[in-house]
Amino acid sequence: MSDRRLVRVATTGARVLVGGAVAAAVVVGAVAGIAAPWPSLVAEPVRVKVTPAPSDTVLACDGPVFALGRTAESAGALSVAAPQTTVSGPDSTEAETSTLSGATSDGSGDATVFRAQPVDRTAAPYAAAGSATAASPDLIGFSASACRPPLAESWLVAGASTTGANDLVVLGNPGDVAATVQLSVYGAQGVATPASGTGIVVPAGGQRVIPLAGLLLGEESPVVRVVATGAPVRASLQASLTRVLLPGGSDQAAPLAQASTSLVIPGIQVVAGSGGDAGTVLRLLAPGTTASATVTITAVGSGTPAEDPRTLELPAGTPTSLDLSNLTPGAYTVSIAATQPVVGGAWSTTGFGEGADFAWYSPAPTFAASGLVAVAPGAGATLVVAADVDGEPASVTLTPQAGGDPVTVSVPAGGSAAVPVDAGVYELSPDRPVTAAVSYSAPGALAGYPLWPADAAAGAITVLP
Repeated sequence: MSDRRLVRVATTGARVLVGGAVAAAVVVGAVAGIAAPWPSLVAEPVRVKVTPAPSDTVLACDGPVFALGRTAESAGALSVAAPQTTVSGPDSTEAETSTLSGATSDGSGDATVFRAQPVDRTAAPYAAAGSATAASPDLIGFSASACRPPLAESWLVAGASTTGANDLVVLGNPGDVAATVQLSVYGAQGVATPASGTGIVVPAGGQRVIPLAGLLLGEESPVVRVVATGAPVRASLQASLTRVLLPGGSDQAAPLAQASTSLVIPGIQVVAGSGGDAGTVLRLLAPGTTASATVTITAVGSGTPAEDPRTLELPAGTPTSLDLSNLTPGAYTVSIAATQPVVGGAWSTTGFGEGADFAWYSPAPTFAASGLVAVAPGAGATLVVAADVDGEPASVTLTPQAGGDPVTVSVPAGGSAAVPVDAGVYELSPDRPVTAAVSYSAPGALAGYPLWPADAAAGAITVLP
């Protein structure tokens, strides 16, 4: 090989070596650049905290007691058996009143709606309740109920559609737009969605009344689920009973807002002892999943259970009843602790003869702070307050808004206490969370309803523009 070729080969090899070294240096630099921290630019998003303006305080009452089909010519016609008398307040809050119409053609079946506007971006405190006494040859009984905010979902654990029962589902829409309601009925065969309970349109400011027998006939222990879209509705169940042409009482049953693993029903009046017929019955339903429920019964004024707790197995979607007629006559608070969410209610009667009345008692939500409550007119009214089973004793102060001295009630842990009250509006101030109800017991008159706390003020929310 000539010297010139040797020089060319050597030069080419040198170039290859230099090129490889440069490439390696580039790779090493790239790897080092990836490993090294890169400069970053972080922009904090703009966050604005705002507090939503509170809405109006809207309370819709159940209205009068209805009678269905009093004449053979108009078997499906509604008439008013007894008007409702309401109390509301405080007077310092200027609430507007309107009505829910459409139940009867003459306007006698209209229900009252109270609407209080916020003051200085604060929801106006307001409370109202009503009562009615029916005294007709075909329908008797005392009814009392609280005027409540409308709900998107309600559970009615009351009533029957067997022979002698003439029960009605009453829906009211105090809103500004129409509501479409779906009624589902749970019975011995599970849940049913009848065509008569589908797509019920309740116009704004209107009422609709649906016979329970038209939803599920022949059911002894029904539970009705009410689901509203478009606007929330006020739902209640009016129950009346006739025994061999003898009227056996009437009542307006309050709804539950939702199923829960813990229910408390304060102030159940046990009047009729066991004598063949069940005088007091607890009805429970596990709507979604099979559940086990422990029922604890405590006499009002005591913190010790009146008997050993009872445990029930609740099949999914089928109501279960528990006879409480063995209890000594008196007032009781029933607590239910379940492994899955359940709904419940209790029924009690003054007797089974002429002049008898009955009441449906619904679970009460928790009062965690002070709020206004209303006591409807009626004989033998008491306000029953129950403390948490797992908590400590509670102290509750009841202040009449029309003037007068406040009353402080001591409630034993796991127990309840009662204080006699007159019709009117009160401020209920607990030092720890409690549940409360108004209970009535007089000759031939039985009723009760849970007390609902005012809606909590809306907290601040964060907006990211």
